[in-house]
Amino acid sequence: MSATPATVALRVAGVPFAEHVYAHDPAASGFGLEAAAALGVEPNRVFKTLLAEVDGAIVVGIVPVTARLDLKALAAAVGGRKGAMADPALAQRRTGYVVGGISPIGQKTPSPTVLDETAELWDTVFVSGGRRGFDIEISPADLVLAASATIAAIAR
Repeated sequence: MSATPATVALRVAGVPFAEHVYAHDPAASGFGLEAAAALGVEPNRVFKTLLAEVDGAIVVGIVPVTARLDLKALAAAVGGRKGAMADPALAQRRTGYVVGGISPIGQKTPSPTVLDETAELWDTVFVSGGRRGFDIEISPADLVLAASATIAAIAR
């Protein structure tokens, strides 16, 4: 059992999840695709957590690793007008996680969070557990609950 802020938050909340550890290649840049391959999982079931700035406020978008975050759709989902990707150093400070291991759960500074609607196509999805080489498998409904997320079409 791993102890990251994400797993601690899930255990405290009594939310069911499964831990999946894999050997992370430090040379890898496509963290989500690496996770899908290492875990033998359909890549569309593995979701990445991205931080964006929408009208000056930080917003979290969770999209499949096979897709890109639609910044305009993310902004609209939170009632904003314009979105841009957050600086990676800011993302790390806000979440307490390193890039490539940012979990949507247990972030140091919670932010409005939006999960792409394609998550609902699966019984369970995979998101980072809070470090590279560690994913959490969780139902989309439990992910929404644990991350205080809303669901919208934010992937392209």
